[in-house]
Amino acid sequence: MKRHLLVTGGAGFIGSNFISYLLENSSYLITNVDSLTYAANDRNTEVFNKSGRYRSMKIDIGNKKELEAAFDQEYEAIINFAAESHVDRSIDDATLFLHTNILGTFNLLEAVRSGKAKKMIQISTDEVYGSLESSEPPFSEDTPLSPNNPYSASKASADLLVRSFFRTHQLPLIITRCSNNYGPRQHEEKFIPKTIKNLMLNKKVPLYGDGMNIRDWIYVTDHCHAVYLVLEKGVPGEIYNIGGHEEKTNLEVVNTILNKMNKNETLIKFVMDRKGHDRRYGMNSAKITRELGWIPQVTFEDGIQRTIDWYKSIL
Repeated sequence: MKRHLLVTGGAGFIGSNFISYLLENSSYLITNVDSLTYAANDRNTEVFNKSGRYRSMKIDIGNKKELEAAFDQEYEAIINFAAESHVDRSIDDATLFLHTNILGTFNLLEAVRSGKAKKMIQISTDEVYGSLESSEPPFSEDTPLSPNNPYSASKASADLLVRSFFRTHQLPLIITRCSNNYGPRQHEEKFIPKTIKNLMLNKKVPLYGDGMNIRDWIYVTDHCHAVYLVLEKGVPGEIYNIGGHEEKTNLEVVNTILNKMNKNETLIKFVMDRKGHDRRYGMNSAKITRELGWIPQVTFEDGIQRTIDWYKSIL
């Protein structure tokens, strides 16, 4: 029996990598809906068109009428990657973040409630937990939500909607929260791709504040593997943290890339810190390891080299 998945935001960074993972590691038929805003890229999905198991539709999940066109069949699951995710843009104007991240999630939940999909996985972020002090333990699934910018607030709001639909309507819903992803297909305005691109052009690399903000980094294919395990074996109503176990300061990240690209530190330019800049994120992913058997496979050193090589091949 053929099983169909609806992947939202599949032309974006993580969504397109997830579709690639599914086409290589499963027999699912895949429908990708994406509004193709600035963060999406048709180049990310061109190769999928050769597969007889893939179709794409230009749809804004925040527009309920548009979204109806995707439900010409019942789906085994919805995997909701669709999101506006750039913090700086959310600080300038949060309108689109509320539209896609909150209203879009609500529309998908309503689709599950009306029987158009058997379950849904909400792809969230570690940023909903707020910021950690250096001495604090990493975020667990029980850490209270404490978002500090409009982007993370919109994602936390979506998570609360998912929780409410699970509690109220007993729907099979799961939330995953992942640390910072990096790897092929990421938009060039993001930290690591921007650093690589600037260094390729011998341009200065902007670094916020003192460069000591800490993030837990995960190579995107490790994230995709984790989401696949949640799809296959995850328990409805549960939250699964996904972390790369690679906490590094932003300065460490830049220096790693400088070394691998044979550049020197004179290309670093410290700039004024942004508003609401969380100091540290760290993820405790013991639960998904214990319950689903997931562990990250790609080290930061290896993943960064793969990422540099990929951007060199396309830029």
